[in-house]
Amino acid sequence: MAKIEEILELKRLERDIFRGITAETTLPKTFGGQVAGQALVSAVRTVDPAYSVHSLHGYFLRPGNTLKPTVFLVDRVRDGRSFATRLVTGIQDGQAIFTMSASFHVQDDGIEHQDEMPPVPDPESLPLARDSEDGETAWLAREWADWDLRLVPNADVSKRPGSVAQQQVWFRSREALPDDPVFHVCTLAYMSDMTLLGSSRTPHPDVAMQSASLDHAMWFLRPFRADEWLLYDQTSPSAGFGRALTQGRIFDRRGNMVAAVVQEGLTRLYRPK
Repeated sequence: MAKIEEILELKRLERDIFRGITAETTLPKTFGGQVAGQALVSAVRTVDPAYSVHSLHGYFLRPGNTLKPTVFLVDRVRDGRSFATRLVTGIQDGQAIFTMSASFHVQDDGIEHQDEMPPVPDPESLPLARDSEDGETAWLAREWADWDLRLVPNADVSKRPGSVAQQQVWFRSREALPDDPVFHVCTLAYMSDMTLLGSSRTPHPDVAMQSASLDHAMWFLRPFRADEWLLYDQTSPSAGFGRALTQGRIFDRRGNMVAAVVQEGLTRLYRPK
């Protein structure tokens, strides 16, 4: 894979039109996080720096071709005194493969609270993902070699009462990233699509299924750095009719909840052609 700095460095073709790079990959279709991250970069570049992105909602409409770049068209829906809204459409071969709405907000004063980070082993005590005996986990580490991924063993995941499917993953960039906070936000949008749908597999480890991200929503809650350890606390509260709902809370190592994610994915049983 290309460096994250290369993936998120888009070329401006027109005032509100951008183009991303093609990245070397072993995936058969473009990684959803790459499309989401590039779409968010496109939106950010059309908004005054006084506004910070606080949420995004995206739909994966068609599989992307890994050999072709994606062009992003930005619609400046609204520029208000407190909020700004952008609509981004990712296009390949004249067809939309992804659409995203992103909302931006000036920093206001208000109430504060958050859930506590669940008890979890320190990342340094866990084996590297590339050393995992699980083939899919080891493949993740090879595909994203610039990222340090540490999966918490199922036996060490603190179970929530009534929760049927849970998974926890520590992750961070192996290399120091630029100091720009916006870059870290777009990087987290890229990483948030990784491993989340896998939480729906935890009760069904031996079931062959076809999986893909269908939609993706994300809220950015507090400042963070993607080159410092982040805990991705994931659950899948429901699966049925070929789809699974997944949720994720992302904490920094100090216990601050920095982001929340909800995604629905395709999880239909594998049907050989």
